[in-house]
Amino acid sequence: MTLPLPGTPAPDFELITDSYEKFRLSDHLGHPVILYFYPQDDTEGCTIENIEFTDQMPEFKRLGAVVVGISPDTVEQHCSFRDKYNLGVILAADPERRAIEAYGIWQLKKLWGVEYMGVKRITVLVGPDGKVAEVFHATRIKGHAEKVLAATRTLVANASAIPAKAASAPSKPRRAKG
Repeated sequence: MTLPLPGTPAPDFELITDSYEKFRLSDHLGHPVILYFYPQDDTEGCTIENIEFTDQMPEFKRLGAVVVGISPDTVEQHCSFRDKYNLGVILAADPERRAIEAYGIWQLKKLWGVEYMGVKRITVLVGPDGKVAEVFHATRIKGHAEKVLAATRTLVANASAIPAKAASAPSKPRRAKG
């Protein structure tokens, strides 16, 4: 599977979160959703990324955005990770890699000359319409959450700028009487 392209429908999925509740993407239509995929709980880079998203949560909430971190870790691992670092984001467990593979995030990686399959650090911004608005390759972890927040602000501002009539489906043309 390849990464979804901006403008295409975001693949729907359902996963269990660190609060032992189901998270289904389609339940959040009407709100921007940030899906950040990361390799593993409690590793240096993933910890930094999760803390940065947590630090930005007040602004994401102000924008009406839902933020979800997804990794192949279990719910129990997520709970331990959340509690250890006082994380304030939703952490969704995907040990079967359903969402990870649906989004094309399970890819060939290379570390110290060794190739292996794993989760690429990628964030997908889903618009209120359920379509992919933007895909971010997290090449630098520090500052990544702020970059996603800036794109979310732009998405929300642009969505607010569309007049209600222009945003709705076009109506049928009226027939002239005659």
